[in-house]
Amino acid sequence: MEENKKMITNPCSFSGVRPAMADLPYPPIQVSGRNQAYADLLGVDYCGAVSELSAITQYINNENRISYEKCTMARTLLGIAVAEMMHLQKLGELIVLLGGNIDFTAKLRNGKRKMWTPEYLNIPENVKRMLLADVEAEREAIRQYEMHIQMIADPCVNAVLERIIKDEEYHIMLLKALLQEV
Repeated sequence: MEENKKMITNPCSFSGVRPAMADLPYPPIQVSGRNQAYADLLGVDYCGAVSELSAITQYINNENRISYEKCTMARTLLGIAVAEMMHLQKLGELIVLLGGNIDFTAKLRNGKRKMWTPEYLNIPENVKRMLLADVEAEREAIRQYEMHIQMIADPCVNAVLERIIKDEEYHIMLLKALLQEV
């Protein structure tokens, strides 16, 4: 390598990025009893088409693609991704407590299992469309959590899902603020 050649680096620092979460405590991670049907529902939230795994992957991809030119925005997206990682971890704990497995497959309504795939992601090139896709994904997640809360009769599980919804609502607020900058 030539000694005079200038290296290309990303000037954006991610030091100190914290999870973008509502400033509220989480309820204890506990269940009223084992329930495979509930574990299957949470498996969809864990790694289905609309899931925490999809959200993490989409946010990290978006953050990587914009960090060189839009550092502040990228730091916010990384903070949201870290919060989604915490949601994934909490869902995983609940699934195991309910008697389910963590294997990156979601049991669908027809009884078949489908492994998570990046085909679930929406990755537009334009930053505005990227943020709009992120807002829509958060809204879809909230709708799915609300539907699962109606289907789950375990108040311990539902308390965690209701708390996750608070974070997803906070993420929408952050994303809408970022849209104002574009």
